[in-house]
Amino acid sequence: MRRRQFLIVLGSATFACGRSAQSQQTKVYRIGLLDYSPPEAGRVRLWDAFRQQLRALGYVEGRNTTFETRWADGKADRLPALAAELVNLNVDLIVTGGTSTAVAAARATTMIPIIMATGSEPVGIGLVSSLAKPGGNITGVTTLTMELSGKRMELLRELVPAASHVAILTDAGNLAYRAEDMRTAVQSSGLNTEITAVRGADEFEAAFAAMEGRGADALLVIPSPMFFGNRQALAELALKGKLPTVMGQREYVEAGGVLSYATNLSDSFRHAATYVDKVLNGAKPADLPIEQPTKFELVINLKTAKALGLFVPPSLLARADEVIE
Repeated sequence: MRRRQFLIVLGSATFACGRSAQSQQTKVYRIGLLDYSPPEAGRVRLWDAFRQQLRALGYVEGRNTTFETRWADGKADRLPALAAELVNLNVDLIVTGGTSTAVAAARATTMIPIIMATGSEPVGIGLVSSLAKPGGNITGVTTLTMELSGKRMELLRELVPAASHVAILTDAGNLAYRAEDMRTAVQSSGLNTEITAVRGADEFEAAFAAMEGRGADALLVIPSPMFFGNRQALAELALKGKLPTVMGQREYVEAGGVLSYATNLSDSFRHAATYVDKVLNGAKPADLPIEQPTKFELVINLKTAKALGLFVPPSLLARADEVIE
């Protein structure tokens, strides 16, 4: 009888422990993904890189992780409502693609952790106290959009030495962009520059017509998630207007731009997954330094350059990480 009672007690204890372990193992994290862009193939691939890295860290969709994805379709005014939706769903954390997206999420919650997969000027626009000590519920990865503008202008001058009037195209909904900072970044080039801001792809054609009408002979596109999602249209309009174009990341050049200089976005999205893992394991965003990229890619589309009748200096080709022919 005693042996039987012992076995019953032991069995009950084993069941309780097994149920407890199973409960821990089946904890399902709900992760919100918020992106400024339209859900086009290139942008989806970036989020796939993020998901793949999460999977490598043990977060499997449908088993212990679910995703709530919201796309703003390149419309900045949609971001606040989409961020509020994710907060109302009580997600465990929010991962953002783009500075304006991070701002919308920050305005929607001060409690839910926010991880930036991409973003720029987080200190300058007041998102965090400092890169080393963010101090709030936001951390992640920056992409140095504004800081690289001066370097891109140098490359443009090397690419098109005869250029005298460079048009600069910006996304008016990109909160990291400040016109004065842009002027400071490019003034050392000695070129005549003029800034044109657009709020969506429906304004592209009018903007290009205006830039060409003002005599632009080259174009610098300041990268943003909205531009990224519409990079094919930008490249086609630049080719149609015979404007040699320096853009943001390699995806812009793969779509038909001439030259890009930036960090690799897929790497940024993968790195954001490591922040998610740290936060879900108890780390506080306030204590996780925001990381800046240290590796940059120079990519040149020689096919587009030839279509424009543009001679690319051998010295520039020799420094390129990739040449598309």
